[in-house]
Amino acid sequence: MSTTDLATMTGLELMRWVQRERPADVPSIGRLLGMRFDEVEHGRVVISLDTRPDFANPLGTVHGGIAATLLDSVMACAVHTTLPAGVGYTTLELKVNYIRSAHTDGQTLTAEGGVIHAGRRTATAEGKVLDEQGRLIAHATTTCMVLHPGS
Repeated sequence: MSTTDLATMTGLELMRWVQRERPADVPSIGRLLGMRFDEVEHGRVVISLDTRPDFANPLGTVHGGIAATLLDSVMACAVHTTLPAGVGYTTLELKVNYIRSAHTDGQTLTAEGGVIHAGRRTATAEGKVLDEQGRLIAHATTTCMVLHPGS
């Protein structure tokens, strides 16, 4: 990573670098949960992870926070792919709808996020999480604040 200057990369370049390099030495929520960047395009990102017993809620199914984290990550990363180098973002709002539970037995959950609007000050996106059978686990929308240098 020492030869890669992340600050000079556009959001799309940075997300593709993360997808390609899978930097295991950089602490992140993605590393903690075992997220994989399956697809990265301008305005669209697909991330998957395999469930495990550590993800359980008191009822023994995947905690809703795992789906919310997947959704926040995939939608925000989709927004990031639309940003020029040096411009950041932060989540202002996240609205999640839970549809069904997921099991903690190693099944793959796949989240897809897509940008709805990418403006100078705000961006919006939508996302969904599917289980291995293609069933909807949760869906969400987000609003992100776009952070320009010096503002």
